[in-house]
Amino acid sequence: MKELGFRCTDVRADRYAAGPTLAFRLRITAPAGTRVHALALRCQLRIEPARRGYDEAEGGRLTGLFGERSRWGGTLNPIQFAEVPLMVPGFTGETEVELPVPCTYDLDIAATRYFRALESGEAPLLMLFSGTVFSGPAGFHVTPVPWDLEAPVRLPVKVWREMMEQHFPGCGWLRLPSDTMDELLAFRTRRALPSWEATVRELIEAAESGTVRASGDPGGIDGAAAGGEAR
Repeated sequence: MKELGFRCTDVRADRYAAGPTLAFRLRITAPAGTRVHALALRCQLRIEPARRGYDEAEGGRLTGLFGERSRWGGTLNPIQFAEVPLMVPGFTGETEVELPVPCTYDLDIAATRYFRALESGEAPLLMLFSGTVFSGPAGFHVTPVPWDLEAPVRLPVKVWREMMEQHFPGCGWLRLPSDTMDELLAFRTRRALPSWEATVRELIEAAESGTVRASGDPGGIDGAAAGGEAR
């Protein structure tokens, strides 16, 4: 059905979700008088980083994603954010629905690193639609949602930050391989450190004081922290 139209009218953080979730308000329009029995929708969201400017601090934090600013003319490529399904109930003419999009604080994910790098303003997103339309005044006409249907979205950085603060107040998390996690836990136990923050801070202080062994040296985490004591 080529006459379908999509527009995002609002985006907010879902305060009642079990994990970080953004709720996008979608307005869907069909030709006047057309009965849509159901709409099996799939929405792909991607970040369009070239559609906004960045100050010096933001640019520094984005170096890991896009390289030095001098290269941005060729590296500010779209970033995949999410792909979510939505079953839209029947409507005639026009309807509004909410599209829930689960988010993650995992800094190994490019989209999370991008959002975290921004201080303020808005993050430029693009919603791309596909799926199947079930319509018709009597019976069903089954037609695909055209691939060229899309809707731009401006996500306020403040909304993303408040959402993460609600679920991870004042902190974040890192994903580590199991063997590294076992070593880190053993190091914390041997040192009788009261928290993971104290464990990481001890390792940072050891690195800054020059007592950490070069990468690849034997001795593991404990050897790294104690390396200076043996010299």
